[in-house]
Order: sequence, then C-alpha cells, then structure tokens
Amino acid sequence: MNAYQLVKPLLFSLPAETAHDAVHAGMRTAQGTPIADALRERYLVDDDRLRVEAFGQQLPNPVGVAAGFDKNAQVPSLLASLGFGHVEVGGVTADQQSGNARPRMFRLREDEGIVNRMGLNNHGADVVGERLAAASVNVPVGVNLAKTEHVAIDDAPEDYRYTYERVAEGGDFFVVNVSCPNSEGFRDLQNRDSMEAILTTLQDAGASPLLVKLSPDLPDPAVEDALDLVNELGLDGVIATNTTTDRPATLRSHNRAEEGGLSGKPIEPRATKMVRFVAERVDVPVVGVGGVFTAEDAYRKLRAGAHVIQLYTGLVYRGPAIARDINEGLLDLLERDGFDSVEDAIGADLD
Repeated sequence: MNAYQLVKPLLFSLPAETAHDAVHAGMRTAQGTPIADALRERYLVDDDRLRVEAFGQQLPNPVGVAAGFDKNAQVPSLLASLGFGHVEVGGVTADQQSGNARPRMFRLREDEGIVNRMGLNNHGADVVGERLAAASVNVPVGVNLAKTEHVAIDDAPEDYRYTYERVAEGGDFFVVNVSCPNSEGFRDLQNRDSMEAILTTLQDAGASPLLVKLSPDLPDPAVEDALDLVNELGLDGVIATNTTTDRPATLRSHNRAEEGGLSGKPIEPRATKMVRFVAERVDVPVVGVGGVFTAEDAYRKLRAGAHVIQLYTGLVYRGPAIARDINEGLLDLLERDGFDSVEDAIGADLD
C-alpha cells in the first residue's frame, strides 16, 4: 500500500471540497522547496518514447492535468513535479467569482466519480494572470478561458478577450470553455454563431495556440457544427470532453442525485467514444478527457485518436503517483503492441 492509500481514508472523511483545499494547501507549501525536487525524482518518467508534439508544444509525456484542479494557477510547478507533461489551469473569468453555494462537490465513491457544481469560482483574470507571469514551470501550461457569469451573451466575446489579454503572458496554450454545465448562460454559447464570435475575437487578439473544449452532452449535429468551425477557423486543437449532466444507469452512489457535472470512471466509455468522433472529423490534435485512471484508460483514448490525455478525478482517487503509473504502464503497452512511441499509437484504432 502506498502512502496515499494510508492518507486517503482521512481525506475522504472530509467534505470533498474541504479535502481538495487541504491538499492544495500542502502542495503550495511544498512548491519551490526541496520537497518538490524529491517528488520529481520519485514521480517523473523521463523516456523519449513518451514525448508528444501537440498544438505547437513539445510535451515530455501525454499525461496532463485537466482544468478545475488548479483553478487559480497556484500549483502548476508542483503538478509538473508529480510527472505530468502539461497542466491546464482555470477556468478563469474576467472578474473574480465566488461560485455556487456549498456544498458543491460530491464524491461518488462506489462509482469512482465526482459530481461538481462549483460555478467557476476563481480569483479572476488579473490575479491569475499575474500569478502565471511570475511562475516557473518546466512543462507547457494551458489556460482555460470562461465567461464571467453576469456578462450577457452578446458581450461574451469581449469578456473572453479581456481574460485572454490578462493571462496571455503566462500561458503556453489557451482553451475556450463554452461547455461548463454549472454556470449560467453557457448552454447558449455552444451554438455556432456565439462560438464563432468568441473564437474570432480571440484570434484577432492574438490567442495562439487556441483550442476549444466541448461538452459530451451536445447532440452529434451540434458537435459537427463546432468541428466545422475548428476546421474553418484553423484552431489548434479540441478538448473532448467536459463533465456531463447525464447520469448512467449503472451509478450506485446516493450522490448520483446531486445536480452538477459528472466526471470520473462512469463517463470513460462515453468520453472515449467522443474522442473518436472528434478525431475522425478534424486534423488537429485532440485532448482526451474523462475517466482516465490507468494506463489502459489513457491508451484507449490515444488509440481512439487523442494526442494527449488529461485527468482530474483520477488524481483524487489514485493519488500523486497516477502520472508515473500511467506513463510506466504506457511504455509497457507500447512495447506489447510493437509501437516505438506514443505518437505511433495515436489513432491506431481509427478506420
């Protein structure tokens, strides 16, 4: 049993958000100290076969941290010390937001899932931008850009632009989040006209590399509309997917009835299916997100067309060794199947 498995019962005895805050506090304390160096020595898997090029970035491995874990860009360097190949911070809005009322995060222990309705709580673009500009991180850092809740749909493009301009100096790539299920007004952003206005405004502002994050709850025609925009506007990538408001019939936890976005193991098949759907329709890198806990989970998404993967819920349930374990497992799977590198395995299951 590893150290996290010993600590996990204590953390899981706390409300989910309280435990998250406690872990974050510990990470902030360790960041920039010899502890971070020791973590890097323990968790980093340095192997050329894991290297991936995606959306203009050279990534040391395909395993990244999804938006939501480090909303305010407080621990990107420490996350890199845990062996992750990139970190996406945010969602960040132009104004500081407190989010929805607590409790707003719920574990589905029996299902290894989480339901959250956080509501894009964050410190705001000015604070996060300053923090990013001052950070020293040895892996690419993406910034998830979201709409300020009180901003009208017609004003959303300029709201996104303001956020981008405040975080531009410290970001290596930028993600347009139009798919948050827990904040007012996001459903209306997912139509083609609204998305196009936001994306072109950001391109005019110089946002590059620019990716868009899609919802798994969109019907196929709406996803195809979004992907047509990706191709027409020459975006640099697609993230598939965000959390879902749907509830699979297999869920066992009583918390399945909580409102919010579901993440974790229960959405893995659906997320992987959407990765394939997207990869078959675009020629840009796809970031696979949803239910990644093991090397096998990551490998399925890579073979379905993802260039890299991201996780959050898996980190909660499996602990700080998850990136190392996935990367070591991927090397075994590549060798088993005769691939020389991760890049050779990308899209292997596509027709």
